[in-house]
Formats: sequence, C-alpha cells, structure tokens
Amino acid sequence: MKLKHPYKFGKGYEKPVAYFSMEFAIDQPLKIYSGGLGFLAGSHMRSAYDLKQNVVGIGILWKYGYYDQVRRHNNEMDALWQERHYNFLEDTGIELEISVDHHPVMVKVFYLPPNVFGTAPIFLLSTDHPANDHLAQTITHKLYDNNLATRIAQYVLLGIGGAKLLEALGHDVDMYHFNEAHALPAAFRLMEKLGSIDKLKEKVVFTTHTPVKAGNEVNDPHLLHKLGFFNGFSIKEVEEMVGFENGMFNHTLAALRMSKHSNAVSKKHQEVSMEMWGEFDGICDIIPITNAQNKGYWTDAEIEKSRAKKDHKKFIKRKKEMKQQLFELVADQTGKILDPNVLTIVWARRFAGYKRADLIARDVARFEKLMENKDRPVQIIWAGKPYPLDHGAVSTFNWLVHFTRKYHNATVLTGYELGLSALMKKGSDVWLNNPRIPLEASGTSGMTAAMNGSLNFSTNDGWILEFGEHGKNGFIIPEADTNWPEGQQDTWDADHMLRILEEEIVPMYYDNQEDWVDMNYQSMEDVDKYFKASRMADEYYKKLYN
Repeated sequence: MKLKHPYKFGKGYEKPVAYFSMEFAIDQPLKIYSGGLGFLAGSHMRSAYDLKQNVVGIGILWKYGYYDQVRRHNNEMDALWQERHYNFLEDTGIELEISVDHHPVMVKVFYLPPNVFGTAPIFLLSTDHPANDHLAQTITHKLYDNNLATRIAQYVLLGIGGAKLLEALGHDVDMYHFNEAHALPAAFRLMEKLGSIDKLKEKVVFTTHTPVKAGNEVNDPHLLHKLGFFNGFSIKEVEEMVGFENGMFNHTLAALRMSKHSNAVSKKHQEVSMEMWGEFDGICDIIPITNAQNKGYWTDAEIEKSRAKKDHKKFIKRKKEMKQQLFELVADQTGKILDPNVLTIVWARRFAGYKRADLIARDVARFEKLMENKDRPVQIIWAGKPYPLDHGAVSTFNWLVHFTRKYHNATVLTGYELGLSALMKKGSDVWLNNPRIPLEASGTSGMTAAMNGSLNFSTNDGWILEFGEHGKNGFIIPEADTNWPEGQQDTWDADHMLRILEEEIVPMYYDNQEDWVDMNYQSMEDVDKYFKASRMADEYYKKLYN
C-alpha cells in the first residue's frame, strides 16, 4: 500500500511528520498502553486529526498488551497476559525485515484508519509472523518487557522498522518526532542515508518525559551494537557521533544530541531538564510544551453544558448521576455501595513509589477520624496499575486493599485503563495527586478530571504549577523543602493534606455548595484555556516542526 493521507490538511499543518511512540492510549478496546506516555500520545493523535495535521503515528501492536490487572483469591493484585485480536485494524500486507542480534526478523504492519476512533493514521508493527522463531515473535508480546535484550529489540523494531515502513509506503516525512528516546534507532537509520549529523538534526525532534537522571535509560554500547540498535554503525562511530558517558550509552543524552529541538512536558520540567542536561555539550534546545489532553474525547457533554449556562442545579444533578455510574462499577468490583451525596475523593494513576498512593492514610488515627465523621462523610477510591515487577508499588496496592477492607467508604479498584479513568474523573468530586516534588514531569490526569467538574487537590508539581490557584480553582499542598529527607517531606505533605481536607475541602463541600460549584466552573474554564491537546498539537507544529 502507498500512503494516501485520508484527509485534507489544515492551514499551517501541511509539513509531513511521523510520530514514534512505544504506546498509544487511543480507546479502551485497543490495549497497547501502560500510562501517561500513552495517554499523551493518544490525545495527540486525536487532536492531530481534529486539526487535520499531516501526521502519521508509528507504534507497536502488543500481542498481550501491558497486562490485565486482576485479583487473586484474597483480592490482592495479579497480572494476566491475555492474547488480543482486533477486527478494526487492517492488515496492510506490507512485510519488512529488520536485523536483531544478526538474525533477520520479519515484521507485519497493521493500520488504524482515522475513522475508527478519530485519530491521525496510525501504523502498528508486529513480529507475530509465521517466518519468525518463537524468540523473534516475543519481541511484540509485552509492552516494556522485563528482559533487557527483548526491550532493546523492541526499540530496534520501533525505530528501524518504523523508518523502513515510511520508505516502503513511499512517504517522505520532514520530521521524525520521538515520544521519549525509545525510537532512537530510527535516527541511526536516517544517519546512514543522510551521512551527517547536521543533516540528521534537521529531521529529528524529541519529547523528553523523565525528570530524574536515574530514570533515563543507560546501556552498554556493546550490547546495543550486538542487537542492531546502531543500524550497523561501529561503536567508535557512535561514540564520535553522540559521545558516551563513562563508557555507557545514555539514550536521552544521545537523543538530545541528534535532535533539532526537544521539548519538556511542562515549564517546571523544562527547568529540571536544563539542570539535568544543560552542562553537557552538543545538546539541542529544550523548550517547554506542556502536555495536554483531548477535550472532545474526555469531557461529559452535560456537565460542560451546565458550565456554559452557569446552571448550578444542573451541575449538581449531573455530577450525582456520574458518581452513580462510577459507584455501580465500585459495587460490582468490591461489594461496597457508595453514596452519590457524599464527598468523593479519587486517587488514580500509575502506582509508583514517588506518587505515594498511601500518603493520605499514613497517619492512621487522623485518617480514621476523617473516615468516621458521620456529619460530613467522605468516600475515597484508589485505582492504578503498577509495573508488575515493581514489587514496592505492588505491595502498596495490596496494602491498601487490606487496609480499606474495614471501611465501608474506602476501596481499591482494578483495571485502571481509559474506560475506568474516564468514569473516575467524571465520578469524583476531588482529584487527589500527591507526587513528591519535583518528580512529576507533567501528570496530566488532573486536566481531564477538571474538564469533568472534579477539583484538583495536589502537590505543586508538573502542570499544576501552571494551573493551580489555591482556593480559586482547586487546592494546593504547600511545598515541602526538597532538601529534607524523604520521610520528613512525606510527613509535611501528609499533615498539610489532611489539614486542608479537614479545614477547607470538607466544610466547603457541605456548607457552601454554591462556592463549590463556582470553583468548579473556574477550574473548568482555566483548564479549557490552556490544557487542551489542540493547543499542544498546534505548538508542536509552531515550535518544534517549523
């Protein structure tokens, strides 16, 4: 097949761009994502379609997805890998060959047409090909496979396979946009064709997400070379091209040295990124383009209408209806029936240590007092998928499962994917977000909560620094001193969180409903101004591509 872009391009969006991402959270049925990186990519592809941008997405068709989050007999978390089949993807009939560890690997290509979910065209690569041995087929079994060699093979597939696909389609693109450094092998494929780093830099842009140095992948160049990551370039040539750090290949640093521009995913993250990478020579500019989410996909139409008309009664009525929809799922999963008239707090995102899912419950006596207040009751729901081999995060999840068992008004849900995410944003009154500062690069879930009449209650990190005004459009936990030991920071944050709940949020919800709804309207208006993905997709063209 030769690519014929299925729509006419919008003005200013004619430049052809290929967007490479390991994961895309497009819609609930297509399970090829794990968390925020995928949610960003999905909203980007939807907004690229809304604006009619000349963009194609390139990703991987994960046979078993990330994993299905299920429960063991005692309600603790378990991970299930289930084979997926999708009738809405088209087999293009295109077959490519890549080399992994000096072995030929055959690649099939599937196509997601724009009309299925309302996205830019997306191509998904798979090694589930009868000509491949079992080992080669496992490359596209699991997103973020825990085996390092398999993961590097996935990068080779995304980068070199994706670049070869564009050649096979006869689709010349002006810009290769890497969402994180996973697709870096594409740069080495381009380097082979263009012959100079200066020419390469005219073609590559890069979005960096990780705000801690330790989170940026570093590997032995000999292993990368053996597996085909460098597309045939020798280790010496690669070192001359991008340099090594203490003899190791730093993926993010290499991407910054091979790109024309890079963007951080919030203004704060841009400052953190410059502190991390600014001392290294040869890196490109890092500019801030704050992440955003696709409003059309995420927002409930009725709650949006109530905001437009400033109809408080309609807002309250619709909010209760949305809470009831969420609570039906809560009852089905957990056997607990919640009350739509009660203030409902939700903590839902990827379970990772720095996100501190259990922070609100660490002072058990104070938490107990909050939960047992009959006059001003509170309900709390947790959800999120830890990386299945992050034993600390899994144990936090399981601890919360056991801890909440005795409370009729607190519970933990499984299966935090797009569908549940939308239900929880629509069905919450307060969206709780308490990462340890400054470890959240952006953290976009609160944007879509705000779009649905849920107030952000957050530490002052990521996108919240550009949005949050305490007492005006949400609630901000005062910043702890990041030089303190982690335990001291946690105590500070937990104490201030509970104080704000006890003294501000709970009284306002029950005593000043008029003010509560007005604050929601303010939050919805503020999020609408700057945090829609159409703004982000437009800025990609204006600031990165052009």
